[in-house]
Amino acid sequence: MAKKPRLNFWQIWNVSFGFLGVQIGFSLQNANVSRILSNLGADLHSLSFFWLAAPLMGLIVQPIVGAASDRTWNRLGRRGPYIFGGALVATIAMWLMPNASALVAIIPPIIFGAMMFALMDGSFNITMQPFRALVADMVPEGQRTLGYSIQSFLINAGAVVGSVLPYFLTNILHVRNTAPSGEVPPSVIWSFYIGGSILLLSVLWTVFRTKEYPPEVYCEQNDLDYETWSNDKTEKKSLATRLKAFFELFTKMPKTMAQLAIVQFFSWFALYLMWVYTTPAVAQHIYGTPIGDASSAAYQEAGNWVGILFGAYSLFAALFSIVMTKIASVIGRKSTYSLALALGGVGYISMYFLNTPNSLLISMVGIGIAWAAILAMPYSLLSDALPADKMGVYMGIFNFTIAGPQIISGIVGGTIVRDIFGNHAIYMMIICGVSMLLGAATVFFVKVKKHEVITIE
Repeated sequence: MAKKPRLNFWQIWNVSFGFLGVQIGFSLQNANVSRILSNLGADLHSLSFFWLAAPLMGLIVQPIVGAASDRTWNRLGRRGPYIFGGALVATIAMWLMPNASALVAIIPPIIFGAMMFALMDGSFNITMQPFRALVADMVPEGQRTLGYSIQSFLINAGAVVGSVLPYFLTNILHVRNTAPSGEVPPSVIWSFYIGGSILLLSVLWTVFRTKEYPPEVYCEQNDLDYETWSNDKTEKKSLATRLKAFFELFTKMPKTMAQLAIVQFFSWFALYLMWVYTTPAVAQHIYGTPIGDASSAAYQEAGNWVGILFGAYSLFAALFSIVMTKIASVIGRKSTYSLALALGGVGYISMYFLNTPNSLLISMVGIGIAWAAILAMPYSLLSDALPADKMGVYMGIFNFTIAGPQIISGIVGGTIVRDIFGNHAIYMMIICGVSMLLGAATVFFVKVKKHEVITIE
């Protein structure tokens, strides 16, 4: 079996560079969708239900795209067509969503906004899943922790840009940050225009600067029979046959994937609640806005500051990504993963005890460290346990462990915040902290093979 050649720094960088733009878009979504939907008419209780569009799209899209990309090869490569196609649709949805109130006359703006949110998130999923598999395809095993760490760095660098764009436009370029009831402020609209454009350009960089291995070389590197692989790729199968094969793969998933699913549940349950409720939590707890307020100047200021907070945790995540490989080589990947999640849990809980906007930056340190580990460590641990010819579909199936807990979180989140916490959203941050601490504890139940971390030349 031929070995994959070791890559230099810039080759690994180019493989993941498009994620910079994808994450700018994703971060604009995370920091501003609750704000946009509130501007368009959604109340606090219904926000978590609108957000269900995100994990549902991921649940549907990623396994399909993963399986399809395993069987694709054309002039753009194996993963490239899906990375580019998803980015193009996501860009269009980003340009349309914040303009919902101006674009539709037949359906309510809130419905159009929710539809664009679903389309945008689904397109992000089309793009992100092949990116995960592309690292596993291109990077040799000994460099994968490094590869996913570079990807984590680029993701978080993009997240910083996306998160702070509305604040930058408002406070530096003096773009208006308020709008009439039922409309979205221009600062948010222009942020989505800029973010969508960068997303498309950065993805084009990866697609055209990364030359994926031809099928015969790929098969040789992964000890696969090219003729068998080629026949399977071109063989036409019925939908029932494909579904049967998919569920067989699901039931035969590696034990490492099933064990990581428990960790993923607690991690992503917390992340979903954070994305939905941080803006109202900060507005109520720090800025003193009343429950139900979604259009006052104070609420909009809180929304901008949440962008800064999300940018801060992404910055801390990017910095931690730089040293994460070295830490993992000393104390092990599992210990690094668990420690990071524990620090995230402490960060969430600390938000309740802080009472000024600037002090919340302290909380973001732990949350950022946890986010960096969540983006890299599960995939580093998992990729070693997956068969090369099923890498894409298994990475897609693994998205169930991301989408599932978010769906549960979305279903119960509205009831918890309304019936248990009386719509005081700050208590949802404590729920996030407890969930993340439980995730940290369950990391040690994951069984993985030992893996040498090799630095690049």
